[in-house]
Amino acid sequence: MPTESLYEHAGGDEALHRLEELFYDKALADPVLRTLFTERVPTHVDHLTWFTAESFGGPDRFSRELGFQYIIDVHRNLNITDEQRERFVSLYLDALDEAGLPDDAPFRQAVRGHVQFGAQVAQRNSRARSDDELHPIRAVPAWVWPE
Repeated sequence: MPTESLYEHAGGDEALHRLEELFYDKALADPVLRTLFTERVPTHVDHLTWFTAESFGGPDRFSRELGFQYIIDVHRNLNITDEQRERFVSLYLDALDEAGLPDDAPFRQAVRGHVQFGAQVAQRNSRARSDDELHPIRAVPAWVWPE
């Protein structure tokens, strides 16, 4: 298991921002995700970058600036379908290549797990009719290298 964090291995904020920008462009143009990504929100790429960076062991800007409740609120009532969840993951993984992030198997396995988990949490929260139905996670997850 590498000693550096996923954040460091990815290339830090610059690389993650490039990844999130490419992903966001894909999501905005995708017909399956069109109802979820209806318009370009100026802060969206930064917020995605902050979340991923913090989850991968980088700065805790997302928690400090927005807080986890923010991400819960953003997904509430979106009613994300299985097809949308799967497309989100697929487009994100495609963006990894385009962004030039590392392609070693352990890193890619960690990113895939992170995105799949996050998409499942977002889908559950998007369908929750009450707080009791929300996913129990209430903090940015600390994602690490696969064992």
